[in-house]
Amino acid sequence: MKSVEIFFFLIAAIAIFSAIMLVVSSNPVKSIIWLLIVFFTISVNYIILNAQFLAIVNIIVYAGAIMVLFLFVLMLMNLKSSKLDKKKYYIILISILASCCLGITLLMLIPQAKDLIDVQATINVGNIGLIENLGMSLYTDYVFPFLLTNVLFLTAIIGAIVLTKKEKK
Repeated sequence: MKSVEIFFFLIAAIAIFSAIMLVVSSNPVKSIIWLLIVFFTISVNYIILNAQFLAIVNIIVYAGAIMVLFLFVLMLMNLKSSKLDKKKYYIILISILASCCLGITLLMLIPQAKDLIDVQATINVGNIGLIENLGMSLYTDYVFPFLLTNVLFLTAIIGAIVLTKKEKK
């Protein structure tokens, strides 16, 4: 195996471990930190797979905006780590049942995946996920819809300002 592939699998293992810790952590703040690690490791894997735009969007949108939203909601709810009540065991039972259904579904897909076993992801090859190509496409082929979207966003911002502005008496 190449060193890039080893690094990819190492980052993927860290992402899976962080996702498991996210689910089993009883402290909500620690769960959010584990989720942040998952987002960053996924972004690193996007960069390895030559999809820089997806990596940047993942960091900006998910690790930035969504994490701030989660922390804000967490602070507003004032959650503390608490033990599960006896009434909440049915939620655990439903979760285990849903996990078993997902596992059975994945096991049923294994025979159909035999054609994909020899297919490997191309690492640092090609130019599909590059930001330069996206920018060229936006400003040449889709310039009118892109500018129309900008006008729509500007209208939404002006509308939000007008709606939240208070009248002076």
